[in-house]
Amino acid sequence: MKEKDTKCVIVINENLPLGIIANTASILSITLGKYVPELVGEDVVDASGKTHLGITTIPVPILKGNKEILRDLREKLYTTDFQDMVVVDFSDVAQSCNVYSQYIEKASGTLEEEHTYFGLTICGNKKKVNKLTGSMPLLR
Repeated sequence: MKEKDTKCVIVINENLPLGIIANTASILSITLGKYVPELVGEDVVDASGKTHLGITTIPVPILKGNKEILRDLREKLYTTDFQDMVVVDFSDVAQSCNVYSQYIEKASGTLEEEHTYFGLTICGNKKKVNKLTGSMPLLR
């Protein structure tokens, strides 16, 4: 992905408790880094000679949503118009599990429409991301 043509946003349900919001942002970001590693810059050495691991090379705003907005976004992102996007979701199904194998098992028995999304990361073509999220406010 070319940085100038790429946009990534995280949309989180603003009605969740602060700890769940922070956890959701963290989980979505880790997965984004796995699937779009080119967005992580090289390590940086400061004037003291200390190394700081590379961070994202583009801004990743966290936007305010709610249960209905997240559901609507997720449904749109499953369509062929957005199949070229990297989409990470985090739901109540995942959050309720303590180990990953439990999540795999629980998800396999849960229909998609039964997931309540806590947050989504959307990354890809800047125009498409803006079309979906351009009018959404920042989570503050």
